[in-house]
Amino acid sequence: MRMQIAVVAAIMLVVVAWECVYVVDETQRAIVLELGRPVGEEPQGPGLHFKLPFIQKAEYFDARVLEYDAPPAEVLTRDKKNLVVDNYSRWRILDPLLFYRSVRTIPGALARIDDVIYSQVREVLGRYLLTEVVAQERATIMEEVRQAADDRLRAFGIAVVDVRIKRTDLPPENQKAIYGRMRAERERQAKQYRSEGQEEAAKITSDADRKRAVLLAEANRKAAQLRGEGEAQATAIYAGAFGQDPEFYAFWRSLEAYRRSLTNSTDVVLSPQSEFLQYLR
Repeated sequence: MRMQIAVVAAIMLVVVAWECVYVVDETQRAIVLELGRPVGEEPQGPGLHFKLPFIQKAEYFDARVLEYDAPPAEVLTRDKKNLVVDNYSRWRILDPLLFYRSVRTIPGALARIDDVIYSQVREVLGRYLLTEVVAQERATIMEEVRQAADDRLRAFGIAVVDVRIKRTDLPPENQKAIYGRMRAERERQAKQYRSEGQEEAAKITSDADRKRAVLLAEANRKAAQLRGEGEAQATAIYAGAFGQDPEFYAFWRSLEAYRRSLTNSTDVVLSPQSEFLQYLR
C-alpha cells in the first residue's frame, strides 16, 4: 500500500514539475497566461522558463519573418485606369503581448494585414499614373505602402518588413480595348517607319542616279577627249608618213579608191583620159 502511494506521489511530483517548466525555441517568443489573462509585460525569449502549474500556461509566437500572399484585387490609378494587382507582404510579430491582446492568432493577424495593406495599396496607387505604377515608380510606391501599413499595424504588435507587387494585369473587360489601342499605335508607328524608309530610299536612289549621271558624263567627256587626241596623233603620224613621198601617197590613195569603187556590182563609165585612171594606163 505504501509502495503504491509512493509511486502515485512520484508520478504527481513529476507531473507538477513538468507543468512548472516550459521551453521556448530560438525561433519563438512566449507569454504566460493565467486563467486566460497575460502575466507580465515582457515576452519570454529562448530558453528554459518556469510558471505556476495548472493555472498558468505558455502561449508561443513565431519570431521569424512571415509571408502573406494576398489575393489579386482591383485598384484605380490617378488617370482612371483599372488594374488588377497581385501583391504579397512580409511581416513579423513585433510585440507578442500586444499581438495577443489585439488579434490573438495568426489567422486574425492575416485578416487585419489584408485589410490594412489592401487599403494602403488602393490609396497610394490612386496617386500615381498607370505608367508610373507599372514601370517607373514601383519601388517608391511599394515603400510608401509598406511605411503606411507598418504605421497602422504597429498598434496590433505587427511590423511590416516588405510589400511587393508580383503582377499587374488589366481587368478582362478592359484588355480588348487596351490591346486595340496598342495595336493601332503600333500600326501607326509602323506606317511612319515605312514612309520614312521609303523617303530615305528615294533620297538614296536619286543621289545614286545623280552620281551615276555625273560619272557617265565625265567618262564620256574623257573618252571623247582621248579619242580626239588619238585621232590627232594618228593624223599627225599619217601626215608625217605620207609627207615623205607625196607621189606614193597619191598612188596609194588611188588604189584605195579603185578598191572601193571598182567592184563586181558597179558600173563605171570613164573616158580613157580621166585622171582617175592615170595609174591604170
